[in-house]
Amino acid sequence: MKKFKLFSLSPKLFAASILPPAIVAIFASIAFSGLTMKIINENVMTTAGNAARKLSNQIIDRLQPSVDKLANWQAIVSEIHEEKVLRRVIKGLSSDLSESELFYYSTKESRFSRHGFFINNLDWVPPDDWEPMERSWFKDAEANAGDFTYTEPYVDYRSGNLCVTFAQAVYNNEDDFLGVAALDLNLDMFKDAVFDVYVSTHGKVHIVNSEGLYLTNDDASKIMKGNYIQESSISELGGYDVAGYLDGLERAFIKNGRYYAVAPIGTSPWFAVVEGPVSDFNTKFKVQVIVILCFMLLIGAICTLINMYVMGNMRAKEHGLGSKLIVETQNLAVASKENAATAQDQSAAVKEIVATMEDNNSLSENIATKIKDVSGVATKTSDDVSEGVSYIDQNVRQLREIAEANQGTISGIKMLGDKIENIWDIVTLINSVADQAKIIAFNAELEASSAGEAGKNFHIVATEIRRLADGIIDGTKEIKERINEIQESSDSLILASESGTEKINEGCESAKNLKERFTNIKNASEITAASAADITTIIQQQAVASEQMLITLKQISAGVENFGAATENISVASMNLKKIAEELNK
Repeated sequence: MKKFKLFSLSPKLFAASILPPAIVAIFASIAFSGLTMKIINENVMTTAGNAARKLSNQIIDRLQPSVDKLANWQAIVSEIHEEKVLRRVIKGLSSDLSESELFYYSTKESRFSRHGFFINNLDWVPPDDWEPMERSWFKDAEANAGDFTYTEPYVDYRSGNLCVTFAQAVYNNEDDFLGVAALDLNLDMFKDAVFDVYVSTHGKVHIVNSEGLYLTNDDASKIMKGNYIQESSISELGGYDVAGYLDGLERAFIKNGRYYAVAPIGTSPWFAVVEGPVSDFNTKFKVQVIVILCFMLLIGAICTLINMYVMGNMRAKEHGLGSKLIVETQNLAVASKENAATAQDQSAAVKEIVATMEDNNSLSENIATKIKDVSGVATKTSDDVSEGVSYIDQNVRQLREIAEANQGTISGIKMLGDKIENIWDIVTLINSVADQAKIIAFNAELEASSAGEAGKNFHIVATEIRRLADGIIDGTKEIKERINEIQESSDSLILASESGTEKINEGCESAKNLKERFTNIKNASEITAASAADITTIIQQQAVASEQMLITLKQISAGVENFGAATENISVASMNLKKIAEELNK
């Protein structure tokens, strides 16, 4: 076998080895780049939105304790409206506030009036011309009727720092306006919160009011003077103004290679805004993309070298196979001649098998006809047995009805015997009464005889009573005889009825046994009919299969004849193939 050399391939084979991996690597790189940019943009928008939301939450968390204190202070003032008491309360309530936070309350009356006063936690005394009722925080809180009021940031008169005032109107239990409770907060706390939020290297984070004015900015001169919407690149996007961008909704998006995000800060008129170039995020991702692309190109180059190596080996193996192919074609030519002779012998044998299969097919059709006749007889037998079973069921049912009627007769006779026993008791009672009447009549006759002529009529009556008692006794004797005859007859009837019942039960049992025998016969007939039907189906299938085999054998016979002709063609083709192999091996 010839040794494979990497660069010994022909130009076409070399191009076929290089181009497919290179094309796959290029398209994979393009697809990966597009997918990576999409992932980067989604990550940037999520990061910007989270930064704005984080700043908003931090401001809310820092303001919440002061807001809670203001709410508590407002509730206390509404209940206790005495200056001395409130001065002590405000000291305790503001004990944990910094010196820059002023906690105060002013009545609706002037602080110089009899009932008016102004108190604060730092005991700060305002100048004479400073009147709380004229301040914006007082007017806005009164106008908002109990809701929290946020003033625009301003320079504090006392400290000179940029502050914002939270104020809330105070009402008593009768909803009468008493004054305004307020709290001044230093906006330096906003700077600390902004400093804690980092988005990217060139990203910017600010807090602005509803008009877009800066509340925080590295350039102090722009606070409450510079406008974020006008100075930032948002103004260049088109379609966004102060009202449209700062509308109280959270949003994050990318436009013209920059990311933007905004989030409202609670219910206040302030917003956390974030913006910066997307390129801050692209740098590290681009490095990753370049590394991955280089890795993919390296993999493509390795696959190309492997492909070239495999194809070179295949080319070397072709020379060896060419030599083997020459030898095998010679063997094939010899074998094809031998096959031609064998094919002729097989053709004669197949013809004999075809004749035998035709006879077998005819026999199968006759068997199928006989089996159909057997199946018909078995089906008719099953129908006759089914009809016999129905008659037996009817006889059994009638015997059961006779047995039930006979049992009712026996019960009636037994009830009659019980009633006769009751009559017998009554007759015995009548006999006893008649005997007593007879004794009484006899005693009456003795008394009448001893009475002489005066008892003659009474003697006649007593005699008639005794004679009547004798008649009753004779009548009861005859009744007893008749009752004895009835009892004997009923006993005989009961015995006869019970004997008849036993015979009826025996008849029922015999009918049941006969029904079971007929049922077995019916089941056997049904099984015979089903088996005959199955056998018929099998015979029919066998006939169809035999016919198919017959057709197949005829086709085989024709194929064997064709095979003989084909082997001659193979012999010629093998010689031609030998010549081609010799050319291929050169």
